[in-house]
Amino acid sequence: ASKNMSLNGSIRVVARAPLVAGARGFATEKQIALRIVATSNLRKITASMKMVSAAKMRGDTNRLNAAKPFAVWVDALGASNQEIEFIDTSVYPKTNLFVAFSTDKGLCGGVNSFITRGMRKIKGELSSDGKDFKLVTVGEKGRGQMRRIMEDNIVVSMTDATYPSTFNTVCGLANEVLAIDTNEYENLHLVYNEFKSAIAYTPTVKTLPGMAGEGLNEPLVGYEFEQDSKNEVVEDLKEYLVASSMFYATMENAASEQSARTSAMENASKNAGELIDALTLQYNKARQSRITTELIEIISGASALED
Repeated sequence: ASKNMSLNGSIRVVARAPLVAGARGFATEKQIALRIVATSNLRKITASMKMVSAAKMRGDTNRLNAAKPFAVWVDALGASNQEIEFIDTSVYPKTNLFVAFSTDKGLCGGVNSFITRGMRKIKGELSSDGKDFKLVTVGEKGRGQMRRIMEDNIVVSMTDATYPSTFNTVCGLANEVLAIDTNEYENLHLVYNEFKSAIAYTPTVKTLPGMAGEGLNEPLVGYEFEQDSKNEVVEDLKEYLVASSMFYATMENAASEQSARTSAMENASKNAGELIDALTLQYNKARQSRITTELIEIISGASALED
């Protein structure tokens, strides 16, 4: 305790908190050693996750290559792709329906944030042009992010999908999209990450060709149909078109997710190794300082005895 003099001359006693060893912010050897062990364990986990993600990415790229025919015929009917970064929404009609693909799990870099950022950009451009849109989210991470900025536009959210996805499971998602009243939108757009390589992917918007219209806007005018069968064929074709396109988008997004997670875990392992090196150097300095202090004390004690 210490004594302080107040203005009226009286004396008051102010209690001070006792000093705690190591409270000045200097980590002890034991604390540093514990951090080294914890970081080493973390590096083992991230390295294992990298190996698992790399193996999954190989499987997803194989499934993606097998799914490419599902996209070729859709592109032949007039589907169009745009990168979100350079998207031009002026060609979009007054009402639109977007299906945004994200992941159910995290630790995969910017895969989900790029989609959310792109949807925010699209929302701003459509709003400035007086256009409206509705949104279907696929994946827990995207749902959580986009719900905070465009909750009023979300009509359906689908999460916890089976991995790896199959055409049958995606058909279940497509049925939810097809259940939305077609009078509420004119164009359907898929928003997903297009897989480029093991280290690159591109957020993309794919606009599906319309399967409704009359006169100049009548679909499939270049094809011949049996009498009174075109409407039925076009309706069936629309369902298969949506399912095929969503399946291909799911495969693209899955491969992008695993490539991003592989890169993220590789960077995490690298950062953990750098942190271990820094902590090891700090530990050695602290240990050397302690030994030096003990030697000085021993020498000083010996000198005092000689005197």
